[in-house]
Amino acid sequence: MQHDITGWLRTLTDNPPEGYESGLKYFLGGAYNAAYFSLTSRYPLGTNVFEREWDLLLVLDACRVDALRAVAPEYDWLESVGSMWSVGSSSHEWLCKTFTNAYADEIAETAYLSSNPHTRPTFTDGARPPRTYVTPVMWADWDVVDGEQFELLRHLPHDHEYEEYFETLPPDVVTDHAIEAGRSVDADRMIVHYFQPHRPHIAGPYREKRPITEVENHPWEAIQTGAADRAEVWKNYLDTLRLVLDSVERLRENVDAERVAITADHGDLFGEFGQYGHPEGFVHPNLKKVPWARTTATDSGTSTPAVDLDDSAPSESAVTERLEQLGYL
Repeated sequence: MQHDITGWLRTLTDNPPEGYESGLKYFLGGAYNAAYFSLTSRYPLGTNVFEREWDLLLVLDACRVDALRAVAPEYDWLESVGSMWSVGSSSHEWLCKTFTNAYADEIAETAYLSSNPHTRPTFTDGARPPRTYVTPVMWADWDVVDGEQFELLRHLPHDHEYEEYFETLPPDVVTDHAIEAGRSVDADRMIVHYFQPHRPHIAGPYREKRPITEVENHPWEAIQTGAADRAEVWKNYLDTLRLVLDSVERLRENVDAERVAITADHGDLFGEFGQYGHPEGFVHPNLKKVPWARTTATDSGTSTPAVDLDDSAPSESAVTERLEQLGYL
């Protein structure tokens, strides 16, 4: 149970708790999140991915259903894009509601490789939602597994080669680690969690080897200030989705998996109900409804990445810095 009534009341003043913002929105958001997580930590709204059949699960962070359907005709292996309701509207919520002790047996046979910065705080530090709002009183009942309960758990580090361009891990690096894990780890199942198409929208900077623009790095602020319109940001978002799908195509050619599923932890809002990105506990179809597509994978040996799975954990300070850059801390 979490108590911070004083901190919650301070969000109505100009002196909120350190790391939090103030205003009526944050005051009401704290009260709502307290009730929402108290209920849904016990009774999640959505389908846990472990209820579906797959050998290899590819999680495209913040991928909307309509976005994947828009680009699917460009990939002959994406014949049909269905949908399902996610258990979370943010990555942290999705992690805490997906990897629970109710599925401990399945998790013990799963290799999970993730470039999402919430991975280490969730399984190593015991962090739990919410992050955005101070809650007055919350009776959440989280039942998240420990990191040691996975067959393999790897939170992939930032690649310093791209630090001068953008501060996130490009999908090709994630694919390299996934190929190595697929060939060397004895696990019944594998989950590969890509950070794209989540912002920053890195398709242009990655392909052109150039610094990221302010619109690509902070798209929601750009729309709200008028620095960019929705169409420009949507285009950058779809291009970043194509970037990760191009990398998924290479993964499909270098691992063996009869049942491959492509999904997302949550979607993204582009101004619906005045919201942008993926606020915690926000129940909206474009946020909670995620893709579910099926394909297969066959290792043809076209890639031989030189990666070390035993040397792939970022430092705690690096994780904290990345969460701060993304606005979570």
